[in-house]
Amino acid sequence: MHDINARIAQRVRGLRAERELSLDALASRCEVSRSMLSLIERGESSPTAVVLEKIATGLGVSLASLFDDASTSIDPVSRAAQRTRWRDPQSGYWRCNISPPNYPSPIQIVEVEMPAGAQVAYETGARETDVHQQIWVREGRIDVTVGRDRHELAEGDCLAMQLDRPIAFHNRGRRIARYVVVLASDRLRPAANR
Repeated sequence: MHDINARIAQRVRGLRAERELSLDALASRCEVSRSMLSLIERGESSPTAVVLEKIATGLGVSLASLFDDASTSIDPVSRAAQRTRWRDPQSGYWRCNISPPNYPSPIQIVEVEMPAGAQVAYETGARETDVHQQIWVREGRIDVTVGRDRHELAEGDCLAMQLDRPIAFHNRGRRIARYVVVLASDRLRPAANR
C-alpha cells in the first residue's frame, strides 16, 4: 500500500505545481483541508476515494489520473504485471487503472471490485471539462445513483453518464461486484512532465 500512497503523493504534488497552485489555493478549490493535502502530498495519509475525488476535481483531472505514475516515460502498452491496485480505506473497494499510464489519450479504463455491502458516494458535480463515463458490470450487481436517478445494474449491463452531478455506488448484494469504468473527456490526459 505504501507504494501506491507514494505514487498518489507524487502525482498530487506534481499536478498542483503544474497548475501553480499553493496548498491553500488547492484546499479552497477542492474543499479538503490544507493539513490533509499536506499529509497526502508527503505520502503520510491513506486518503479515501471521496477525498481523492475532491482533489482530482480541484486539479481538473479524473480520479484515475491520480493513480498514474509520475515518470516521464510513455508506453502505449499497459502490462498486467506492472499495474498497482488501490484499496479505499473507507469502503474497502479495489480499483486498478488498466489504461497505459501517462499516455496522452482522452480515454481511461479502470477496473473496480466492490465488496458485498460496500458503498461510496462522490459529492463533486460539474467539472471544468466534460467527462463522460460508462460502467460495464462484469460480475454481480451494483446500484449507481447519478444525481437523483438510481440505476440497478446486473451482470452484463452498461450505464452511460456524464459526470456533472454527485454519484454513488452501492453493492447491495451478498457477493463481490466487478465492473469496468471507461472515462472519456474533452481534454487529452496530459503526459507526465510535458
